[in-house]
Amino acid sequence: MWRRCWRRRGLAAACLGTALLLLLCAAPRALGPAFGNRALGSSWLGGERRSPLQKLYDLDQDPLTALAEVHRQRRDLLNSACSRHTRRQRLLQPEDLRHVLVDDTHGLLYCYVPKVACTNWKRVLLALSGKARGDPRSIPAHEAHAPGRLPSLADFSPAEINRRLRAYLTFLFVREPFERLASAYRNKLARPYSADFQRRYGARIVQRLRPRALPVARARGHDVRFAEFLAYLLDPRTRREEPFNEHWERAHALCHPCRLRYDVVGKFETLADDAAFVLALAGAPDLSFPAPPRPRAAAASQDLAARLFRDISPFYQRRLFDLYKMDFLLFNYSAPSYLRLH
Repeated sequence: MWRRCWRRRGLAAACLGTALLLLLCAAPRALGPAFGNRALGSSWLGGERRSPLQKLYDLDQDPLTALAEVHRQRRDLLNSACSRHTRRQRLLQPEDLRHVLVDDTHGLLYCYVPKVACTNWKRVLLALSGKARGDPRSIPAHEAHAPGRLPSLADFSPAEINRRLRAYLTFLFVREPFERLASAYRNKLARPYSADFQRRYGARIVQRLRPRALPVARARGHDVRFAEFLAYLLDPRTRREEPFNEHWERAHALCHPCRLRYDVVGKFETLADDAAFVLALAGAPDLSFPAPPRPRAAAASQDLAARLFRDISPFYQRRLFDLYKMDFLLFNYSAPSYLRLH
């Protein structure tokens, strides 16, 4: 199975090189063996210590632990779903890699998906890379999200991108799509502390979809209804004007899991175990990942989604499910029981 993985990893790097050639006129092919290239400056690349990717390979060769087996199954399910549900795709461009963050010290590539613990993962990467000191939980959110604090894969040359794609452990975290969507609506459009976000997106939604809106609502966008938010997502004009905002963009459109090889697919629903698994591979098992939501909070998140979708007609439920269908399929989520899709 791992030989197939390496072939796919090399092919992805080669395809990326071709895409970058079209854009930058400078695209070397993927370089050399996955291990043993000193050009990136990490000690494990010279064989002094084992990389996270090598550790994962070792786990796959030996009798698997239960958690390692879970992640092997997720990789296999993702690969199978990509084969079944995706056709010929466009080549990746540099901007497609903007969400893939780089930790050269530990050999990690992390594709962040907003509303899936990405603030805490950015905090952890800052601590791992030495760019912030102390407990990751003490790092302010605005510092974790500050532009340039963590390098993006898109910032590197084609040759440097390809080397990292071949040698680094690549991971992402995903979440049940409609719970993530409900969380994005609540935190960005329904909460008073998101005034800037409401003025940018909420006002646009009200102006387009509420014919007799009050002037204050048209200016502030502070009272967007969930049905209006969904209508905005389904309106063809929305994506013609600009890409979806990252908080409600589909995870597969942010991270391209059928074009890039992901070694670990973490899930919000099993955040504590999956985060510990990645940190152990990175050689930092003692680093504390900020506490995940408690069971009561997780149940409240599920209830929020069910409550918000309860008043949405089956016709619009089906259209929205079709919009997010690839995330359900690729990451092995079932359609929520509260939907009326038939």
